[in-house]
Amino acid sequence: MNRMNVKVIGKCWGENVDIEGYARRMLEKKSEDEVRCRLARRIAEIKGWNFDNALEWADAVILEVRNAYSKSDYLLEYWKSGVKMGEFGVGSRGKGDFYVHSKIAEVIGRSDAVISSKDLDDAGVVARSGLYISVAVDGIHSRLSEFPFIAGFHVTRAAMRDVYVMGTEPVAVFSDIHVADDGDVSKIFDHIAGISAVCELTGVPLVAGSTLRIGGDMVIGERMTGCVGCVGAGEFITARRDAKPGDVILLTEGAGGGTIATTAIYYGMHEVVEKTINIDFIKACNAIFKAGLVSKLHAMSDVTNGGIRGDAEEISRVSGCSLIFDMENVRRIVDPEVLEMLETLGIDFMGVSIDSLMVVCPEDVAGKVMSVIRQEGIKIEEAGRVEKGSGAYVEEDGKLIPLRPRFRESAYTPLKKLIGETEPRDFEEMQRKVDKAVLKAIEKKKAVVERIKTKEREKNPHNHSF
Repeated sequence: MNRMNVKVIGKCWGENVDIEGYARRMLEKKSEDEVRCRLARRIAEIKGWNFDNALEWADAVILEVRNAYSKSDYLLEYWKSGVKMGEFGVGSRGKGDFYVHSKIAEVIGRSDAVISSKDLDDAGVVARSGLYISVAVDGIHSRLSEFPFIAGFHVTRAAMRDVYVMGTEPVAVFSDIHVADDGDVSKIFDHIAGISAVCELTGVPLVAGSTLRIGGDMVIGERMTGCVGCVGAGEFITARRDAKPGDVILLTEGAGGGTIATTAIYYGMHEVVEKTINIDFIKACNAIFKAGLVSKLHAMSDVTNGGIRGDAEEISRVSGCSLIFDMENVRRIVDPEVLEMLETLGIDFMGVSIDSLMVVCPEDVAGKVMSVIRQEGIKIEEAGRVEKGSGAYVEEDGKLIPLRPRFRESAYTPLKKLIGETEPRDFEEMQRKVDKAVLKAIEKKKAVVERIKTKEREKNPHNHSF
C-alpha cells in the first residue's frame, strides 16, 4: 500500500465507529494529546459538530478509558487468544464457525438439557411437565442494517424455523434491537413491523423485547443489530442426532432468507428480494404437524448454516451416519430465480443458505410427508438418503463426491468474494490458541462459581444445597 492510499483511507473514516475501542488502541501507541486531537477530528466529522464540542467528547472518552483499563481485576479481564473473529471465520458459517460453536458446548459444560449446544442443533430443548420446551435465538443479518423491515422479517422466520425443526410448535417470539447513537429511531419501528408481519401471518405473538443503543454513547454511527428468539413446545423432538441408516432425505423448495436477500441487494438484483418474502417453510411444517406425522420423523433441519455443505456435515457428525445427496434433485429445490442469480454470480448453491426444510424419515413415511406438503402448494423432492458410515456426499453421474463445508460459506457479496473462502495456512495454530482460550474461560467460570458457593456456605452453614 503506498502513502497516497494511506492518506485517502485516513480521510474516509466511515460512518460507524467504536470510539472507545479506537481510543483504547491509540493510547497504547500515541501520546494522550495526539489521541485527543485525532479522536476529536473523527467525532466532529461523523457527528457534524464543531471541533470544540468534539474535543469535550474526546476528553470524556479518554477519561473513561483511562479509568477502566488502568487497573487489573480477574473478573474484568479475559484471556487474549490473539485470534480475531474475522480471520477465524466466526459468523461466516464455515469450518472456523463450526469449530467455535463446538467449543461453546465445552464452556457451558454438563446440563439437564435434552438438546444442547453439543448436539449442533439450532434450538435447545428442555423437558418440563410432560412437554419438550424448545428455545432458539437468531441474530439479524449483519448486512441488513439499513433494511430494517426485511432484517426483522427474516430473523423472525429463522428463529421460528429453528423451533419447528425440533419437532415443536412456536408459542411466543421475543426481540432485542440495538441501534447505534446516530441511527434514526424509525429503524426500530420498521424492524418491529418486519418481525410482527411474520407473527401476524403465523399467529405466534411477539411478547417481549429490549431496545438499546449499540455501545451507548461510545459507538457513533447508524448501524443496527439485534436478534429475535422463539419459544416452542411439543410432545416429540426431531433432533439431527436421530437420523438413521435407511432414511430418506426430503427437501422443500427454498428461496432463501437474509443471505439471499443480501446477495440480491449488494449485487443490485433487488427484484430477487421479493422471492425471499414468504412463509412457505412454516406452512410446510404446519402441514406435517396437522397430519400428525411429527412422531414418525427421525430428524428435521433447515438448510441455513453454510448451506447443505455445512448442515450435512453437522448431521453426519452427531448422528454417526453418512448422508448422500442427488445433485440434480437438490438443484430442483432451489427457487428458479434464486438459482439463476446464484449461478450468474458464480455462487455455489450447495454452500449458501437457501432456507429449505430438510426432513429425514423412514422410506414408508416419506410419501405421506411429500403429499401433505404438496397439498399446501409447496414443492418438495426426495433429494438423498442416509447410510452407514460418516461424512456427506453428493452423487453425480454415478460417482460419490465428498461434500465438505468450506472455511467460509459461499462468498455471496462482492466484499466476501474479495476475502475468499480459502482456509488460512495457520488455521491449526489458531485452533490451538482458541482451545487455550476455552480452557481459560472454563477455569474462570469454575473459580467464580466456587467463590460464590463458598460465600453462601459462610452465610448459611446449615444450607447443604451448596
